[in-house]
Amino acid sequence: MFFALTDDQREFDAAVRGYLAERFDLEAVRGVVEDPAGDGHPASLLKAAAEQGWPAVLVPEEHEGLGLGLVEAQVIARALGAGVAPGPWRGTVLAAEAIRLAGTPEQQAAWLPKLASGEAVGALALRGTAPGTLPAVEYGAVADVVVVRSGDGLALVEASAFSATPQGSYDGTTRLASLAVEGAGEALPGATAEVVAQLTARATVLVAADLVGIAREALSRTVAYDRDRQQFGVPIGSFQAIKHVLADLHVGVTMAEHAALYAAHAVDAGLPDAELAVAVAKAKAGDAALDATAAMIQYHGGIGYTWEHEAHFYYKRAKRLAGQFGDSDAQRARIAELTIDTVPA
Repeated sequence: MFFALTDDQREFDAAVRGYLAERFDLEAVRGVVEDPAGDGHPASLLKAAAEQGWPAVLVPEEHEGLGLGLVEAQVIARALGAGVAPGPWRGTVLAAEAIRLAGTPEQQAAWLPKLASGEAVGALALRGTAPGTLPAVEYGAVADVVVVRSGDGLALVEASAFSATPQGSYDGTTRLASLAVEGAGEALPGATAEVVAQLTARATVLVAADLVGIAREALSRTVAYDRDRQQFGVPIGSFQAIKHVLADLHVGVTMAEHAALYAAHAVDAGLPDAELAVAVAKAKAGDAALDATAAMIQYHGGIGYTWEHEAHFYYKRAKRLAGQFGDSDAQRARIAELTIDTVPA
């Protein structure tokens, strides 16, 4: 079966990438990275995202969203990864997904239009429970509402009910915060174990898509550099030792791209192999991003190791995201559980 983006989805992808290239390029990213005291949440990028409908991608049309699917959402995530773009897009989208999947009609009416329009910033915190301390919440310090675990379910916690302490990270493209939550929050009554699993799968797919965006851009920039950089009168990319490695990386990145795309489709369509597809996508995306960004540093030569070059933006972001929702080893263990019959004792 041939499986790929439709023409409309490709146009959507080109529009997101084009907007980022024109309005928030790597120099703008560097401005965020080199301002560690800032909130890492550029107002210009938030406004652009809202105008383009990026936070609204999964919000139903009746709540002022685009009503699209996870395939379109992973298109945005992949483009944001390619641009190592900062900002709370993923957390906002996932908070909205939690409310869509598990909230009451009143909760949906109150929050989904705000999250879709960019009026409110959301975050998702599945580590720790409320009340209590939630570690390493992406953009928790600027969130208006955070979806947290509460007992066996999920709850909404508004900014007035938690205090945020910035938490350092080697990945300067993202801001983390530790949240001290005072109460249990407002329960999302539909948050069954199946819904929590569905939300986790969607979050994992979006992280995998960010990783494959990082991987492809890192590889593309490395190939472009090695075509131009010359030693002994020829491009260094013509050397077999480099050419073969880059070819292998291309195969790995391509497989990861297709795995992430299929996982998004499988989750959206509720296919029987969705859980397996998500595990495969995250494992391949993590491996591809770490390999491609390491090669980016190596095959840019001395300049690749410098602060002035953008290679470290990609490597550090990949390193951090590779561990989210289970690293590649954890995903491979899950793949084994799902595919290998247990041998009776």
